[in-house]
Amino acid sequence: MNFLIIFILIPVIMLLSLFAARNRKQILAIMVTGSIALVAASVYLVIRYVTENDTTTGTMLFTSTHMWYKPLNIGFSLGVDGVSVAMLCLSSVIVLTGTFISWNIQPLTKEFFLWFCLLSLGVFGFFITTDLFTLFMFYEVALIPMYLLIGIWGSGKKEYSAMKLTLMLMGASSLLLVGILGIYFSAGAVSMNILDIANIHIPLDKQLFFFTLTFIGFGVLGALFPFHTWSPDGHASAPTAVSMLHAGVLMKLGGYGCFRVSIYLMPEAAEILAPLFLVLTATGVFYGALSAIHQRDLKYINAYSSVSHCNLVLFAILMLTRTAMTGAVLQMLSHGLMTALFFALIGTIYQRTHTRMINEMGGLMKVMPFLGVAFVIAGLASLGLPGLSGFVSEMTIFIGAFENADIFRRVLTIIAISSIVITAVYILRMVGKFLYGPIQNEQHAALTDAVWYEKLAVVILIAGIAYIGMFPLGLSDMLNESLSLIK
Repeated sequence: MNFLIIFILIPVIMLLSLFAARNRKQILAIMVTGSIALVAASVYLVIRYVTENDTTTGTMLFTSTHMWYKPLNIGFSLGVDGVSVAMLCLSSVIVLTGTFISWNIQPLTKEFFLWFCLLSLGVFGFFITTDLFTLFMFYEVALIPMYLLIGIWGSGKKEYSAMKLTLMLMGASSLLLVGILGIYFSAGAVSMNILDIANIHIPLDKQLFFFTLTFIGFGVLGALFPFHTWSPDGHASAPTAVSMLHAGVLMKLGGYGCFRVSIYLMPEAAEILAPLFLVLTATGVFYGALSAIHQRDLKYINAYSSVSHCNLVLFAILMLTRTAMTGAVLQMLSHGLMTALFFALIGTIYQRTHTRMINEMGGLMKVMPFLGVAFVIAGLASLGLPGLSGFVSEMTIFIGAFENADIFRRVLTIIAISSIVITAVYILRMVGKFLYGPIQNEQHAALTDAVWYEKLAVVILIAGIAYIGMFPLGLSDMLNESLSLIK
């Protein structure tokens, strides 16, 4: 049996076990045990990948195919490279920390975790499959639970946000489905396997059309400007753990799909259409950061910050250099951990203050020192402090972008770089307003700091941010091997 199947089996076992659970204690035990098992499987996969990978090639490992539907050559095809392995590690960490942050989720605790597990199943399946149809299937499995998770357990304009998110992502999925089927038939309808299609030359006119469909289809989930408007509302209304998984992992399906399908299978179209999409993504990087400055709600600040960072991922992928693409994957990992940490802290603080408006808070560092220090660390990582993950990923992207001698790309890179200054403005202002200074609300003086399971989730995420920031070489080498087919 292919080892990768364990990333599907564990969530399935968790789902079945949750159906049989009778009380909250059993539910939490199932979630924690399953989440730890996923983290352990990810660590084991990294060890096997590093020891078994042939560093002279960029081929996938642990590949296998079992035919599902012969008339359309749809197979249950599995395989991973360094990019997939990195995304699996990120997903498992976010699922584990999201479980701890949801320790006291109410109401309908069992139902919440059932949908949470289903979302996780779709994410893990997406990252391990190499079949276009199966990849699309897991993509839809990951999206559908978002509607109920936000609509039932969310806050604020939750029904509106859930509907808006679902309609926009389903619309993007329709483009994606047409693109995937177009790629399959344009490649001769001999296989749905990405690795097989990569060896077949798709006519340029068809590449141009289907590249546009698939890049926009995946890009909408990656907050591609101007199709990003669902994201801030979805983030703001989602429950904390769902915001963590949504921004930390689900949006990475967009960037991963653009790389794995659009760029990898249609490289000629990518060269031709890259300038157009580079303009959109560079605009998104700058616009997201600028919009965050004008927000007063902590979740909306982080949501627009995510728009900026996720557009930076797409921007780096479109540069089509190995260095920039390595930076894009590092940015996906960095942003996944940072934004999950931000949302975990915002949710934890909201449970105590019952507000997310920075103007209604102040001096919280005095009463919540652990949460305050963690928030400062997350902010410093977001604005690119050396020694933390944000610095490594963004520097790699900008260095890779400047490898292009094209003045057009360099100008766009300078525009993207300017977002760093804007990010520093809203991060420092946000931290200064609600963590320092006098306490605005007398009731806040009696608030308590984080409890053990909240602290554990925060420490895990900070450890990941610090590890990438201080020891990026091994991870970068692993990613470089997987990008060897890119110039």
